[in-house]
Amino acid sequence: MKVICDRGALLEGINLVSGAVAARTPRPQLQCVKITATKTGGAGELVLSATDAEVALRLSLSKVDVQKTGEALIPADKIRQIVSAEENEPTLTLETEGEAMHIRGADAHFKIFGYPTADFPPIPDFAGVAAGTGGAAKAKAVITHPAGSLAELVARTLFATARETSRYAINGVLLKRDGKRLELVATDGRRLALARANLTGGEKDGKGVQCIVPTKALGMLQKLIQEHDEPVQIAITDNQILFSFGTAGSPGRAVLVSNLVEGAFPPYEDVIPKDQDKKVTFDRDVVTSAVRRAALLTNEESRGVRMAFKGKDKKLDLSSRAPEMGEANVSADLAGYDGEDIEIGFNPAFIVDALKILNDPQVIMELKAPNKPGLIKSGTDFMYVVMPVNLQ
Repeated sequence: MKVICDRGALLEGINLVSGAVAARTPRPQLQCVKITATKTGGAGELVLSATDAEVALRLSLSKVDVQKTGEALIPADKIRQIVSAEENEPTLTLETEGEAMHIRGADAHFKIFGYPTADFPPIPDFAGVAAGTGGAAKAKAVITHPAGSLAELVARTLFATARETSRYAINGVLLKRDGKRLELVATDGRRLALARANLTGGEKDGKGVQCIVPTKALGMLQKLIQEHDEPVQIAITDNQILFSFGTAGSPGRAVLVSNLVEGAFPPYEDVIPKDQDKKVTFDRDVVTSAVRRAALLTNEESRGVRMAFKGKDKKLDLSSRAPEMGEANVSADLAGYDGEDIEIGFNPAFIVDALKILNDPQVIMELKAPNKPGLIKSGTDFMYVVMPVNLQ
């Protein structure tokens, strides 16, 4: 293999696929990037692949001059460090010699020892899974959705997943297709975020399907999205989900594959309150600022902020106190309030997390009682349930 490639594009690609490289593993091949140089009809392509046996990413780079096709399996951290350090070079030459790779710039030459490419686990082919060809099990569902809308759905739910828990099912995000609706749901047991979007095209009447996608895979998906209108194809099997970025029907510029989270997602519909009798309308930025300031005088023991909603004055008074630290009082105007006055405590981080991912400047919050969950809404496509905290 011998290729001349744009250094900046190569570094960006290596940084992206490095997200799928295993951090600790007894198999050194899982700490490598597989580099494959191909040539079709005079056009050269460099494919970077990595996997940790749970998540895999295949990325295609087109800014390359392929002088000789071939492949190599090289430690990810070393090639990343070298390509990053050669910051004054517009291009770099990659050339293989057996299992080793030579990287050359104008005034530097590096030789990295690699591994046999046959040791690298195969990454499923998206087209094969979608069609059920080449020995692959046929996907239960194939969905196409614009990248920008998919990114928004992920951003509106990913933050609410559980980070450390023995309940593996809530360590991921539930992805559900029901008719013409695509729905993502996440919870950590103390809050729940639900985001929806309409599917377009011929798939809008497809049969229902759902799966739990790991947070790591969705975090990588966010980094892969470039253009808002770029189509993303999603194929779901019994134990994997595949995302293909690019023109529908082609291999795509990137394919992300992830094992699914096993287990049953909690019955989230039961958590969404239906009988709230107090409705607050407020400016997102005004309340976000007020909550952040009130949170300045909270600590691990007193993590709650008291929120007193006053309908007559259309005011929200926020207060917090921490022993041996002090107390804070902040007021904010409300755009509207229907219902009796109420005082309720919330974890301020949980409120800010939800408000900062919303696009609509006007937000609705529905409440019932100091010991009942609050419900934040933005349009018809986002709901966020947050449990109150007990304030002494």
